[in-house]
Amino acid sequence: MASLRPLLPTAVALLAAWTIVPANAADVVDPTPRKATRLLVVPESVELSTVRDRQGFVAQAEYSDGSTLDVTARVRTVIQGASATVSEGILAPAAEGGSTLEVEFEGLKATARVEVRDPARIPVMSFRNDVMPIFTKAGCNTGKCHGSASGKDGFRLSLFGYDPAGDHYRLTREALGRRVDLYDPASSLLLGKALGRVTHTGGRKIIPGSENHDLLVRWLELGAPVDPADAPVPTSIDVSPALAVFSSPADAQRIIVRARYSDGTDRDVTRFTVFSSNNEGAVAVDEDGTATGKGPGEAFILARFDQFTSGLPIIVRPGTPFRSPGTPANNQIDVLVNRKLDRLHLLPSELCDDETYLRRVTIDLIGRLPTPEERRGFLADERKDKRRAYADSLIHRDEFDDVWVMKWAELLQIRTINGISPKGLQLYDRWLRDRVRSGVTIDRIARELIPAVGGTFENPAVNYFQTETTPQIIAENVAQVFLGTRIQCAQCHNHPFDRWTLDDYYGFASFFSRIGYKQARDPRELTIFSAGTGEVKHPIAGRTVRPTFLGGGAPEIPAGEDFRTKLADWLVSKENPAFARNLANLVWAHFFGQGIIDPVDDARVSNPPSNAELLDALAARLVEAKYDVAELVREIVGSRTYQLSTRRNDSNRWDERNFSHQRVRRMRAEVLLDCITQVTETTNRFPGLPLGGRAVQIPDGRAQNYFLTTFGRASRDTACSCEVKTTPTLSQALHLINGETTTGKISEGEVVPRLLARLGKPEHVAEALYERCLSRLPTTEESARISAKLAEAGDPKESLEDLFWALLNANEFLFNH
Repeated sequence: MASLRPLLPTAVALLAAWTIVPANAADVVDPTPRKATRLLVVPESVELSTVRDRQGFVAQAEYSDGSTLDVTARVRTVIQGASATVSEGILAPAAEGGSTLEVEFEGLKATARVEVRDPARIPVMSFRNDVMPIFTKAGCNTGKCHGSASGKDGFRLSLFGYDPAGDHYRLTREALGRRVDLYDPASSLLLGKALGRVTHTGGRKIIPGSENHDLLVRWLELGAPVDPADAPVPTSIDVSPALAVFSSPADAQRIIVRARYSDGTDRDVTRFTVFSSNNEGAVAVDEDGTATGKGPGEAFILARFDQFTSGLPIIVRPGTPFRSPGTPANNQIDVLVNRKLDRLHLLPSELCDDETYLRRVTIDLIGRLPTPEERRGFLADERKDKRRAYADSLIHRDEFDDVWVMKWAELLQIRTINGISPKGLQLYDRWLRDRVRSGVTIDRIARELIPAVGGTFENPAVNYFQTETTPQIIAENVAQVFLGTRIQCAQCHNHPFDRWTLDDYYGFASFFSRIGYKQARDPRELTIFSAGTGEVKHPIAGRTVRPTFLGGGAPEIPAGEDFRTKLADWLVSKENPAFARNLANLVWAHFFGQGIIDPVDDARVSNPPSNAELLDALAARLVEAKYDVAELVREIVGSRTYQLSTRRNDSNRWDERNFSHQRVRRMRAEVLLDCITQVTETTNRFPGLPLGGRAVQIPDGRAQNYFLTTFGRASRDTACSCEVKTTPTLSQALHLINGETTTGKISEGEVVPRLLARLGKPEHVAEALYERCLSRLPTTEESARISAKLAEAGDPKESLEDLFWALLNANEFLFNH
């Protein structure tokens, strides 16, 4: 194939033509000058209960354009009452009673209630509440320091302080007490290392004379006491303010963190909190909790204290004039997306044309390309709602169900492993396929699957518990698949970037502690049953852990009832909003190549949704539709947001997570192979399928196929969404250029000879090839180049097959756009 190879740069580099389009000048105008419309002071209620209590506050002005500004240093402050004093944004106790903090800025006022109780009381020193936060703040118990599983330089602390009792023992009793000197506290090795007076790999971590230094000395002088059993412990943290919107990258926001304790008190722990930003290109945060803009975008500032994590989102606008373009909305999806874009001062891209929409929605809904006949019919349709009508016709096709069976099969890890026989695998795949095609919704599938018992042939759903047999791994997979949550970190220590603790992890794993296994009469079949006995032990406390819902309580389970039945009931109930949110996010990601929470199976405090209102609305729509995925799909593909062009403008060129434009997405492996097979009019033989079966229908995740492996098909070895890979690689390019999947199928399908016989003119055949591969006709420039090359060629068949090969290698073919 050489005669038309010069056409390849034109075909392959079509993505390069999708250039940045300047924003419409009519949408960018001088805005009305900012005017503060509201003043907030947070926290709104403060309680000071010891002589050493201090509470910071923040005054935040909200402006008419939706932005905010930290004006704490600019407000006029007054304390009404004698119980507290205020200085430089800090409240301190003065006398028993109540006072009111009043702040004023640009004629606006806000107040906070201050309650002082027992101001003369000297607080009791606590190892967990006063000492361990020092180690966490200084980074002593991180994974790269003493928090490593093996410790560092002979000393180990629990990672981020998940084991206070163990840490106290290692500090005061281990190594014959060499780390603390209770007779001469100032000479303790603990202090010498921290202050840098003794050689320390980590260098100086505490400044002499600082509050942290004084706290450590005081604790040692008291005899390094262990906390009594009834000592108050943190129960939650609050982060203030709830949101910040910077009008330009020059803005900053001070953050306040307050901990609540089991005895009903609260405390400002900002100075002990570890802060981090998930996008330092937009917002950076210092160790004192001051967030500073760095560039346009958005970031989530994570605050971690004790075992709790929380935070706040911060939006940084570009600082250029902006007025909302008033983008039209097809449905609620567009309303919520446009609201977020306005908040960010982003202009959405233009709508894509009909040919682009046709190709995009056909690939997304049924994993195929539109046929030339479908293209012509769609373009000739003059109805205003033809896009909605066409999408609806695709949703009713069997291929739509095949796409979602493939997705659910990946989540359920349907593959040959742990003795699953070919028959068992086929029955498992058929069970799932029959459920989906008969209209059984995913919530009902989950309710059948989670408590399933019986033989793997008799009740194929139980194969899920043959795929993995360890309670902990089953629990991790269920959490990741059905809740979109990765709890693996909490198996060994409290999750450093999420709310989950060891108690949460082992409480959830306990639901699967009584799964029993026995051989059936057929040696190829296994029987899964509820054993009635079995328990999970806490690795630190050594106690038996009761089954506990993630983010919920521990249910009362009658004797003899399968734990999994209770879990299945809760999983799809209204008490667990994570189920609907996760499924809505999975469906959304299929159509945008990115979730509202991304990765889709990594929902955590430090990875919040890019548009929480949108995700909640999608979840509510899914619940309203009784988990009929097709109904949610109709909403998504009918939205203007889905129909936006992939071409960016000057405003949204930096946006990667707010859906201001569509994403260019490489077709996943199975769909790409099916599309190549479709346009070349060939067939494939896959394991477990008859001749002519589609790649999206392959039942076994471990079925071997070189093309699918090269292009990133999921092996289903884990429940992780990361198994599906759509990133282009060199091996993929070489296979398309030289492999049998393109050249071989072009020869095998004999499409070009048939088109030549039917259409006659080579130029007409070239147009037909463009139409079937790219869902469009060649441009005037492309037609001229093709005609010139055909005129030079001796054999039109060979030249047209070269063109066919070039089109199959073009980015415009390989990518959905």
